[in-house]
Amino acid sequence: MTEKFELGLDTFGDVTFDASGARLSQAATLRNVVAEGVLADQVGLDFFGIGEHHREDFAVSAPEVVLAAIAGQTTGIRLGSAVTVLSSDDPVRVFQRFSTLDAVSNGRAEVILGRGSFTESFPLFGLESDQYELLFEEKLNLFTELLTEEPVTWSGETRGGLRNQRVFPPTDSGALTTWIGVGGSPQSVVRAAHYGLPLMLAIIGGSPLAFVPLVELYHRALAQFEKPTRPIGEHSPGYVAATDVQAREEMWPHYAAMQNRIGRERGWGPVTRERFEHDAGPDGALFVGSPQTVATKIAATAIGLGLSRFDLKYSLGTLSHEKLMTSIELYGTEVAPLVRELVAADRAADLVK
Repeated sequence: MTEKFELGLDTFGDVTFDASGARLSQAATLRNVVAEGVLADQVGLDFFGIGEHHREDFAVSAPEVVLAAIAGQTTGIRLGSAVTVLSSDDPVRVFQRFSTLDAVSNGRAEVILGRGSFTESFPLFGLESDQYELLFEEKLNLFTELLTEEPVTWSGETRGGLRNQRVFPPTDSGALTTWIGVGGSPQSVVRAAHYGLPLMLAIIGGSPLAFVPLVELYHRALAQFEKPTRPIGEHSPGYVAATDVQAREEMWPHYAAMQNRIGRERGWGPVTRERFEHDAGPDGALFVGSPQTVATKIAATAIGLGLSRFDLKYSLGTLSHEKLMTSIELYGTEVAPLVRELVAADRAADLVK
């Protein structure tokens, strides 16, 4: 674990409504995401991540471009994807885009690679979904070779090979921070350990502490592959308001509409208020409530899973930009300091045992 527990924010650029209830354009949503990233820097957060999608309800299809706009207006916060769908992209271009972001942000770029929970990018880029596993495995293998920033020789089935090829621009540091984003798949956890890459757990349902076996598997696999200890992070949805009641009441209709819209596509049943209240409680995966409630829950999860970073997925369907800005401010100014205090106290207690 890093010395300082880190707190970040993630967004998919959900297309929102304005104060009058009118749907914003994707262009307006993108401008709002830039403002949200700038505020995250101003309130002292460690990371701002933007997810990649190619659909009507999420505005961001090119995270690196939006992150570069944020980089030009910030100085401290690290900037990355959440996630980059490597399966339907080209590893060389992904590296080049993020090494370029690293240059213009003065070394603040990160990339979180994943397979993605949506598949709309496959037909869009002329790929077959039945190659889902092979595409990710081969492209991740190539990407990890590119991370050496040395000439690469590589061949595979899904892309033309490289022969003693260098990729430009390199990073100034020689090390582009790269995570693997996973859901609940043990295979994905072992894959991250095999490549010696940090692990980002996407925990969007159930109890976060149910992921303890996957964390333990990751540590065992790192040891088996003779890799050093690597950071573990968590990405989970949530929302911060002045009180628990206010936070839940403001979040619920937008969260329910989003979940039900996606659920209809995937054959899920409708989300219920009872289920929402459970997931917003102490054992659920929604980090929603007052600053005290959210901080206490994040700290308990961080301690239980041995996390180095927690990223709150703060965008929630059509919940307005104005409310998201208030949530970001509370998260940075009240939640983050309390979480760091609680986690530091737990570490200090462990040291004296």
